[in-house]
Amino acid sequence: MLLSDPDRDLVFEALLAAPPAAIWRAWTEPDLLCRWFCPPPWRLRAARIDPWPGGRFETEMEGPEGQIEAGPGCVLLAERARRLVICDALGAGFRPTGRACVTIALTFDPAPEATPDAPATHYRAQLLHATPEDRARHAAMGFYEGWTIATRQLEATARSLAIP
Repeated sequence: MLLSDPDRDLVFEALLAAPPAAIWRAWTEPDLLCRWFCPPPWRLRAARIDPWPGGRFETEMEGPEGQIEAGPGCVLLAERARRLVICDALGAGFRPTGRACVTIALTFDPAPEATPDAPATHYRAQLLHATPEDRARHAAMGFYEGWTIATRQLEATARSLAIP
C-alpha cells in the first residue's frame, strides 16, 4: 500500500464477490476492460494493455454525443492478481506524455471471509493527484459515483469469468 495523502488522494474500497485473479483479468485484458470500465452513457471503445512495468495502459472512451477521450498511460507496477499501478504522466516504455492527471494504485487482496464456494476480494483504488485542487476537481466530476457504478460492472464482469 502506498502512503496516503488525504489532501491529494481519492480512495475507493469495496468487497467484491469474485476472486482476485478474476479482478486482475478484468483490469488487464482489453476486451474485458471494455465491458465495464465506463459508467453509462460513456463506453470504452478500445483499450491496449501490456500488464508489465513499462507496458501500455491506453484507453479510448466515447461519450453519448460521440466525443472521444483518449488516454495514453503506462503500467508502473504489475503483480499478477495482487497489484496494478498505472499513470497517465508516462506512456509505454516510461516515455513522458506531457500531461499528468493521476496515478492509480490498485490492490486486489483475498478477503479472509472468502470460501471456495464464495470467493471475495478486498478491492482498493487509490488515485494520487499532484495538488489538492486536482483532487477536488476529480471529486467534483463525480469520482465516487462513477467508481461505484464502474466497480459494480467490474464485479459482474469478474464473476462471469471461469478462474481455475
